[in-house]
Amino acid sequence: MKKQIPVTRSFMPPMEEYIQEIAPIWDSHWLTNMGIKHRELSDALCKLMRVEYVALLANGHMALETAFQALQLTGEVITTPFTFASTTQAIVRSGLTPVFCDISPDDFTMDPAKIEELITPRTSAIVPVHVYGNICNVDAIEKIAKKHGLKVIYDAAHAFGEEKDGINVGSFGDLSMFSFHATKVFHTIEGGAVICHDSQIFDRISALKNFGQCSPENVQEIGGNAKMNEFQAAMGLCNLRYLDEAIFSRKEVVEVYRRRFNGKDGISICREQSGVKSNYAYFPIVIDPGQFGMDRDQLQEKLQSRGIFTRKYFYPATNQFKCYQGMFELQPTPVAKELSEQVLVLPLYAGLTIGEAEKICDIILEKNK
Repeated sequence: MKKQIPVTRSFMPPMEEYIQEIAPIWDSHWLTNMGIKHRELSDALCKLMRVEYVALLANGHMALETAFQALQLTGEVITTPFTFASTTQAIVRSGLTPVFCDISPDDFTMDPAKIEELITPRTSAIVPVHVYGNICNVDAIEKIAKKHGLKVIYDAAHAFGEEKDGINVGSFGDLSMFSFHATKVFHTIEGGAVICHDSQIFDRISALKNFGQCSPENVQEIGGNAKMNEFQAAMGLCNLRYLDEAIFSRKEVVEVYRRRFNGKDGISICREQSGVKSNYAYFPIVIDPGQFGMDRDQLQEKLQSRGIFTRKYFYPATNQFKCYQGMFELQPTPVAKELSEQVLVLPLYAGLTIGEAEKICDIILEKNK
């Protein structure tokens, strides 16, 4: 059977190392509820990201919902439709109304020049998304937020380990959410985190993820169950040891893609961001069917027929979802809509070989030979 190349593949540490990491759990019988592994991972992430507080949660989606609740947001939040379903779903499930801001065609993140026209007396926050590892224009967003007294919560699911001008990406905004899903650059099988800069907000998140309990006999507000368990934390501790190695492996593949696709008719790629230390999370290409000779969907089908799996990530834009029709106003975002119909994310993961990356490029560029 012909070997297939998936669009992504979870990084796995050596089995023996994970077994060694979880062995103490059998002795302690402490499986969840913020045990030793949970505390060790939280401390390690604080050190790595140079931040004061890291709240660990069961997954990135619950981390985002809990962040909104902790900040007591109301009314409207300005966000981007060019994101995974979770971002918008978390907003709506939190009783908030998403107001969709279009994106920049250069880096696919929220366009700061289009934010202020969307602010109303009901606006309480801005929820931008770092996309594919491209970091938002954090300086411009912070300036707007301060001017209008708004909170900023970053969906940083794609940006773990990144820095901008030497500052860890988790340092920006009031809060930043990270996803540690199995396919991310760094994962805890499932998991997520909220980066906090305030002890009171950290304490609120810690209570909210545990049924609102401040102590066993003190439940001050309605919370949920979003705790990261010890087995997840143990996987995170193992994977942290290989983070640099995993990122370097991704970087080698990205360098192949950039070299092969740069300047090719009908294919656009993101420019590298100045001052950003990348984690090489994803590699999107944008297909112009008029110049390329086939559209994005046809290219995806061609690659799949050759055993190479890609992803239309993100398609459709979330303000096109059927579930939101008639619920609230859906602002037009023409840049995001067009991009969602042309973008294709190529295979990229630690362990994808240079030869496999070259093969993918060969197939995509066959018509140009």
